[in-house]
Amino acid sequence: MIIVQKSSLKYLAGEKLAMASNGLKLKVVEAKQRDVGRKIARISEVTMRKGGIETGDYVEIKGPKGSALAQVYPSYDIGTNEIRIDGYLRKTINVSIGDEVTVSRAQVTPAAKVVLAPTQPIRFDQSFIDYVKDQLMNKPVTKGEVIPLPIYTGTLEVVVINTQPSNYVYVSSETSVELREEPVKEAGAYPKVTWEDIGDLEEAKEKIREIVEWPMRHPEVFQHLGIEPPNGILLYGPPGTGKTLLARALANEVGAYFTSINGPEIMSKFYGESEQRLREIFDEAEKNAPSIVFIDEIDAIAPKREEVTGEVEKRVVAQLLTLMDGIKGRGRLVVIGATNRPDALDPALRRPGRFDREIEIRPPDVKARREILEVHTRNMPKAADVNLDKIAEMTNGYTGADIAALAKEAALSALRRFIGTGKINLEQSTIPSEALKELQVTMEDFLNGMKVVQPSLLREIYVEVPTVRWSDVGGLEDVKQQLKEAVEWPMKRPDVFEQMGIRPPKGILLFGPPGTGKTLLAKAVATESGANFVAVRGPEVLSKWVGESEKAVREIFRKAREAAPAVIFFDEIDSITPIRGAGRDSGVTERIVNQLLTEMDGIVPLNRVVVIGATNRPDIVDPALLRPGRFDRLIYVPPPDRQARLDILKIHTKGVKLDPSFSLEQLADRTEGYTGADLEALVREAVMIALREKFEVRPIGMEYFEKAMKVVTPSLSRADIERYERLAKELKRSAV
Repeated sequence: MIIVQKSSLKYLAGEKLAMASNGLKLKVVEAKQRDVGRKIARISEVTMRKGGIETGDYVEIKGPKGSALAQVYPSYDIGTNEIRIDGYLRKTINVSIGDEVTVSRAQVTPAAKVVLAPTQPIRFDQSFIDYVKDQLMNKPVTKGEVIPLPIYTGTLEVVVINTQPSNYVYVSSETSVELREEPVKEAGAYPKVTWEDIGDLEEAKEKIREIVEWPMRHPEVFQHLGIEPPNGILLYGPPGTGKTLLARALANEVGAYFTSINGPEIMSKFYGESEQRLREIFDEAEKNAPSIVFIDEIDAIAPKREEVTGEVEKRVVAQLLTLMDGIKGRGRLVVIGATNRPDALDPALRRPGRFDREIEIRPPDVKARREILEVHTRNMPKAADVNLDKIAEMTNGYTGADIAALAKEAALSALRRFIGTGKINLEQSTIPSEALKELQVTMEDFLNGMKVVQPSLLREIYVEVPTVRWSDVGGLEDVKQQLKEAVEWPMKRPDVFEQMGIRPPKGILLFGPPGTGKTLLAKAVATESGANFVAVRGPEVLSKWVGESEKAVREIFRKAREAAPAVIFFDEIDSITPIRGAGRDSGVTERIVNQLLTEMDGIVPLNRVVVIGATNRPDIVDPALLRPGRFDRLIYVPPPDRQARLDILKIHTKGVKLDPSFSLEQLADRTEGYTGADLEALVREAVMIALREKFEVRPIGMEYFEKAMKVVTPSLSRADIERYERLAKELKRSAV
């Protein structure tokens, strides 16, 4: 038993209060998505005990030029000297990420009255004021601050005009909330885009802070080191990945003057006017320093000079080069360029002193998509069945812009469903808040949205594949198992392969007689693995122009790499990869084979991209493709045996009304030599014969199948099957 004297307790309590009154010095870090706009500060439990702060306490956060109130909650993923606050609180306090603030307990009293004004014109009734009060319940408020209120998929910012009493207060059930109709003319410098509005991209954010934020906020550090701060950054990556958003968030967080140049806008038909416009923009930016000049689609105004014929473009490039070299007071003016075609830029721009740093903005992975979904569904009333982790896994190939569109489409789907129930009427001037509370977005709404919003990375080569499951493929158990091991396992659990120290297969060649289900297997692989499916019909890549066919193959692989995990399926691959040296054409197929070889086993790695080829003429495919490292697996898809035929017949007669005396086993015995495609045609023909006799729904008996077997004959003879089996043995022997 530990005995503590009363005097000791008084001493300990005194020490605790002293620490609380002095305040805690903490470093500002980025807030989590769930806390944005909620006036929540998160610090570690150790820090809370040190400062005598309990969960839910009101604290005052002081910066060098301002202070704000927040409620404290613990966080388990930050250091003891850190505090998480969102962009709204950072703007009120006038601090940035990495700055130091002082945190101490605050005496906060219930407010008798709070007067608010919107930052944009809105129509509302008493029920909306009740909704606003409900959102602000127990939140601390101070005069002059901007508070975001969730309005379905967006936010409405309101400014606190006045409070009674005028000191630190919080909204209670007794507080009278007044919302003025006329919007405030100047809402102050509240942030439009903050770091919390950008899902993931942590590495890019950190690099941009180093290059731009540090020199702008603390130029004396660079002067002391005797180095010049960077001059410009080039952000490059596919469209919709967040390049422009990063630049806008940076301008808001730094508090810099922001001006943007949309490439084609400055071009003029008059001599010298384009260069004059550029000079004016840079002069204005220098006068308002610190400032950021953002050039969107920079490839439009600064293409490679040796490849353009117009003199205007050449002069604009030269003007931009001289302006970037002649920037006065480096660190106070930074140029940010954004493009999805970095190779089209003039090489003179891509050197230190102009664009000092190039940052690639890659398409989001599963973790990043989860964070982006949190950003766009932050204020969305979600039903309990909405699983953001599952949606993130299902949205391979989606960029940040695609996910934003998906969230909007899901919200519209929910609205359409709600209107259909008759619970709300859009003809009303205002909709009661009680009705709005029932409006929620469900998982089904997101799935409906995914049917409308397709991944933009694959838009040019995207093919809508019918949903085919393994259960829809009759028989072929051995083939299905090999495909699961080669495609589904590496796509779903790449970590296992990494830990086991092996590389998954790059390519699979499915070969066998026509109609045995090679294309159907490829569709099932795409559905079951959850990968993006890029289907290439062999002859469509051929072009009469020299180099165009190889370019088409390059583009397919480039887009698949961007949208990984992906499956590239070449149907009838023998049409574009015949044996080289046969001299049967102009040499275009030989060049395609060479391009395909380098893409599959070249310098640029294929990460989480699997190539599947299908052919019924493997003997004419170039042997260089049929070796490990290219097509690692050569899988023979045989004609169905008796059990497989029975499984296929069960699948195709699932929706057919059969006579009770009819035996599928007997039909399976009598259909030797029939492929899966033949059996589907046989079932269809039997039903059509029955309908010709009498056009009504009735059971189908064996006699109709016997008649159909006279029309639909087997595709394969015994000699054909033996030839394919012999070919399979030869191929496997030569590939080993």
